[in-house]
Order: sequence, then C-alpha cells, then structure tokens
Amino acid sequence: MDYREFYRGRRVMITGGLGFIGSNLARQLVALGADVLLVDALIPDYGGNLFNINGIAERLRISVADVREASMMNHLVRNREVIFNLAGQVSHIDSMKDPHADLEINCHSHLTLLEACRHHNPDAKVVYAGTRQIYGRSESLPVTEAHLVNPTDVNGINKAAGEQYHLVYNNVFHVRACSLRLTNVYGPRQLIRHNRQGFIGWFIRLALENRTIQIYGDGSQLRDFVYVDDAADAFLRAGATDACNGQAFNVGGTHAISHRDLTTLLIDIAGTGRVEYIEWPCEKKAIDIGDFYADSSKMITATGWQPTVDLHEGLTHTLAFYREHFNHYAAEETKQA
Repeated sequence: MDYREFYRGRRVMITGGLGFIGSNLARQLVALGADVLLVDALIPDYGGNLFNINGIAERLRISVADVREASMMNHLVRNREVIFNLAGQVSHIDSMKDPHADLEINCHSHLTLLEACRHHNPDAKVVYAGTRQIYGRSESLPVTEAHLVNPTDVNGINKAAGEQYHLVYNNVFHVRACSLRLTNVYGPRQLIRHNRQGFIGWFIRLALENRTIQIYGDGSQLRDFVYVDDAADAFLRAGATDACNGQAFNVGGTHAISHRDLTTLLIDIAGTGRVEYIEWPCEKKAIDIGDFYADSSKMITATGWQPTVDLHEGLTHTLAFYREHFNHYAAEETKQA
C-alpha cells in the first residue's frame, strides 16, 4: 500500500498539533482523508495557534490538553492508530534559564504519553519529533546517526532522553516507536513573535520588516534546512512503515549553506532587510554547536523519503505566506534582536 493511501480513514493523533510542524502535518493528513485529532496545551509563546488550522478546522477534532496530564492522555490515546508526538519546548536559551520546565515538557510529558499507550493502546505506532541538537558539536560532517550523542544544552539533553524513552518502549514494551532527528525546519505557520522558536523564522520576520538581521561571528557557520512540507512527509512515511520501528533517523536538507549565504538569499528574495555581523553573546556562544549538516541517507533508504523543496522555493513560499498573514504570527512583539 502507498504510504499516503495508508492514512485514508486512519485514526491519527498529533500532540503539539496546533504548532508549526504539527499543523502542517495535520493539513496533509486531512487532505489524505485521515481521522485527525489534534492535542495541544496552547501554552503562550510555544507556537500553538488556532489560525494554523484555518480552512480545515471543521475536518478535524481538537483537544486542548497538556500531554503531562496522565488522565487526559489515558483517554485520548485510545483507538488512535498512529500518534505523531510533536509536543515540546524547543528554545535552547529557555532551557538554560528554566531547566526544570524543560525537563517537565520534554521528558515527563513523553513518559506520560508512552505510559498511556503501554496501558491503554499498546498497538499504537508513535513517531517522535527528535532534533539534531542532541549531537552537540559535530566531530565529522555530514553527521550520521552513528555520531556521538553529546548535547551542549539542557534542551538537547532532555530531547535525547525523550528519544530514548520512545526507543526503550519500542524495544521492551513493544509500543512501536521511532524518532526523526530534525534539522532546521522552516516554512509557513511558525511563530515569529520572538526569536526563541528558531533563528530562521526570526530572520524571515526581520527581513519582512526591513530590519537588521544580526549574524554572530563572520557568518561562515554552516547549517542545513528542510522545508516544513518535506518534514511532514517524513513523518507520514515513518508512521506508515514498521521498518522504522526502534530506530532514529536524520531528517535534513539537501545541502549545507552558511549563515552569510542564507541571509543574502533571504534578503534578495524578500527585497528588504539588511545584515550586521556582531560578536557572539557569551550565553549563546557557550551552547553553540558550530557547523552542522546531516546525512539523511538512512531515512531515504528506509522509507524512500526525499526533500523536494529547495531553499529558494521554500523561502519564496514562506515569505508570501507571512506577508498575507503576518499579524497572526508576529503580534505582541517582545522586541528581541
């Protein structure tokens, strides 16, 4: 069966479903005819946004609930065939300021969900949204899944633990689960009110407002980027195949690009914005991972996944989206640079 046909009538649940990646995944699932339940706590500044399901709200169900609430999870996981577990806190700086909150959101919540599956729906398939942040500073490039897991911040530690919980529950309790280690995902529906949801979204906002994008250092640091629709496709493929069970997979872009070249491209497409190079802030330099780009060949081999949207096309779509819907994602600015 084609992996997209697999979802017709399939009962699926997305935690963090009103957020950036979750809502874009939901749109694809709705289009495929899935029975979609979105679970989101709508914690302020974490990215959950009811506007993200504008136009499809009547074709899915929403439960405003916190994944840490065991009684709610015990109820919500019942009869869900595939669970895409995208709930989490993504800010590296926030994790260092409040490590206990990051522990609760990125560890406790996932244990709660997995325990709910173990006791109330052991036949569910769970796909976890992991991150390349768990690798820390790369020892060799491109980074494969065999690279040492050595996070540089609290968020990376807790995300690594969250991933391991899923793999242990697969291996020991037979709750089928896998993890996708996402690189820098970008595209429509990401919160750009502040800079704590990822630097690429913040750069896009600054360019749109014809403001100055501040680059730390000389801009030579390398990253890879994956468009959100391509990331969502990776989740669909992982959820539809048991070949992924018990494993972690890199999901990255087709090639690396420097911050300098990225911002040049962004400003060229936007027609607005400018760049300023500044010294690294001490608190950010301490947790920076240096150059990073992923080898996604394991995911490609296992599922046939391939990123299809190049950076120029993806930025063009993203800028057009925010120009049309800017106030839904940038209101109540906190004036961070």
